[in-house]
Amino acid sequence: MTASRGGTTASVAGLLRVTRSAVRGVRWWVASVMGDNAYARYVEHLARRHPGAPVPTEGEYWRVRYAAADAEPAARCC
Repeated sequence: MTASRGGTTASVAGLLRVTRSAVRGVRWWVASVMGDNAYARYVEHLARRHPGAPVPTEGEYWRVRYAAADAEPAARCC
């Protein structure tokens, strides 16, 4: 009986691990699609490709990004 309970506990733990991993993956995907991590990715890009370049604040980044989207409306779907 003890072995059965241990197996069940291991199965539940494995299911929880898989579920947490799936939730993290969905959360990452939604954040990527919505642009939530765009600034962080841009800062990483600057550090990798342009190490001496000044890093804009997050507000400056979004102002430039929105201005570029407004300047070329054909580049977006809506």
